[in-house]
Amino acid sequence: MAAARSPPPPSDLAAPEPAPQPAPQAAPPDGAGGAARPQVPRSAWLRLALLLVILAAAAGSLLLWSPTTLLDGGLSAGTPWHIRVPLFVAVYAVATTAFFPRPALNAAAGLLLGVREGTVLAVLGTAIGAALAFWLCRRLGREALRPYLRGRLLLALDRRFSEQGFRSVFLLRLLPGLPFQAGNVGAAFSGVRFLPFVVATALGAAPLTAVYVTAAATAREPGSAGFLLSAGAIVLLGLVSLVSAVRGVLRRRRAAMG
Repeated sequence: MAAARSPPPPSDLAAPEPAPQPAPQAAPPDGAGGAARPQVPRSAWLRLALLLVILAAAAGSLLLWSPTTLLDGGLSAGTPWHIRVPLFVAVYAVATTAFFPRPALNAAAGLLLGVREGTVLAVLGTAIGAALAFWLCRRLGREALRPYLRGRLLLALDRRFSEQGFRSVFLLRLLPGLPFQAGNVGAAFSGVRFLPFVVATALGAAPLTAVYVTAAATAREPGSAGFLLSAGAIVLLGLVSLVSAVRGVLRRRRAAMG
């Protein structure tokens, strides 16, 4: 008998599985504390540089002109309202964007325009100046700097401004002693929307603006009720600002100590 032939190897046997490859390891994060470095396009940095140039030029221009002197020379009792109103509002708005102190502008409004018209136009100039600064900072600087918004305090403030924009801006403008321009920049880098920011700025800044305008308008009558009330309000607001600052410092020290 013929020897039995061994069966051919089955053709449907599966090929041996390849050995598992180790998963690629992620590159170590950049930056201190293991945080990934934000990726910001070059165009955002260029816009930020343009913003800094604009703000520096605006602040430097105050060496060449004085808003209060310009208003004093361009406004008088006989100036028509259609010239007086836009001139004052434009100078006020540009001056606030150039970091000129608002109390001086409010005093000029009281001396030149009186209590009613001075207060209305000063509040209008405040709102327009804040809107201009907000628009510039958001359009030119927010994209470059917002990715670097870190820290528990900054993130909490950003969340509050994003969720309660109108209320936060309104309370910010009510508090005396806080830099007006810093509030514009901080709000622009947060998530607050444009219209609530402008309306809250106008409403929140109105009481303090009226106090300064009234004090200047009634300065020629130091014994009048208007002057005494406005002067007392200024002193009271200054004390409130001082107490708030001291409480903030003590609160941060207690938080740092655990």
